[in-house]
Amino acid sequence: MKTITKILATSAAVVALFISTNANAQNKQKLGIGIIGGIPTSDAYGVALGADLRYQFDVDKQLSIPVTAGYTRFLGKEIGNTGIDAPDFGYIPVKVGAKYFFNDSGSGVYGLAELGAGFGTNKGAGTSFVYSPALGYAWSNGLDLGVKYEGLARDGGSTGYVGLRLAYGFSL
Repeated sequence: MKTITKILATSAAVVALFISTNANAQNKQKLGIGIIGGIPTSDAYGVALGADLRYQFDVDKQLSIPVTAGYTRFLGKEIGNTGIDAPDFGYIPVKVGAKYFFNDSGSGVYGLAELGAGFGTNKGAGTSFVYSPALGYAWSNGLDLGVKYEGLARDGGSTGYVGLRLAYGFSL
């Protein structure tokens, strides 16, 4: 995991440098807050709930660079009919990606791809590689609704969820 963490840190630094050197009056910046609900892909969990903050730098009207951080919790459920409940699992995802609007208005249908790290909040949970593709619709008034998959991979295992993100974005 140390190599992945170094790669992510380097990528974040490159994005920050890109943003700071290309900032001008034509490029908009936005801050969004979102809530997430989802269905986990693992049988050990019943539901995934979360919230996030997303800083978005518009390269142009169709392409944006989002940096997202938040908190997600998988709520455990009974494993089979054993009477044993799986423990809840929480993590803090920190991701960077690319968001592309399919029309040139800067709103409407978009595709989003993000990569990053998930820092486990449970004792001994460690850090996971996080990836998250999404499709959504952003209205010009700031409302954003997206369908996403978020996967976590660590030590040869993986889990994730299919979810819905409802957000509101503010221009900075």
